[in-house]
Amino acid sequence: MGADSNLADSNLDAVGDVVLPLPPNAPRVRGGRFGRWLGRSVLRLGGWRMEGAFPDLPKLVLIGAPHSSNWDGIWGMAAKLALGLDIRILGKHQLFWWPLGVLMRRLGIIAVNRDAAAGVTEQAAALIANADRYWFGLAPEGTRKHVERWKPGFWKIAKGAGVPVLPAYFDYPRKVIGIGPLFVLGEDMTADIHRIQRWYAPWRGRNRDVAQPPPGA
Repeated sequence: MGADSNLADSNLDAVGDVVLPLPPNAPRVRGGRFGRWLGRSVLRLGGWRMEGAFPDLPKLVLIGAPHSSNWDGIWGMAAKLALGLDIRILGKHQLFWWPLGVLMRRLGIIAVNRDAAAGVTEQAAALIANADRYWFGLAPEGTRKHVERWKPGFWKIAKGAGVPVLPAYFDYPRKVIGIGPLFVLGEDMTADIHRIQRWYAPWRGRNRDVAQPPPGA
């Protein structure tokens, strides 16, 4: 039975896959064969696929942009399930009512009270720093609306934990979720954020693109 299950998983990965392979050090969920099948099925039905490559690192902060629609969450969660990736994501605490809260915790979503957000970045950085493997994900824009400036939380979390930032993008015209290169942070938060925003310039969101910093900024 174990051998048959492993063979089935291998075939599931090999035939017409829409997601990327996970490297050895990426954190994985235990089991989750049904979730992987469900995630792949949703992506295939929607016509989505992934491109790029994941780095072989046990700890990092993953950001996703442009975040311009509720559909981003659907395609992003489908990719997470399809990959079998154990990535932790912040979610509004109002959504954690029973029984939805049980499901959201199983999906790796962490409840956060945005009205009392003091210390959230410090707590998230500590979770990463104290774990053997921990991928933490969030949307740097913080909203589906147009914003000129990204929220600096992702930078503070990555800097506090001493880990790099991995950018992921939604490109709606091609129906692609892409993985970009690692960004190693420096000491200038604004310069780092502008550098990452500029990297996102080619990718097209459903309702808008990533705002670009002014020339020379």
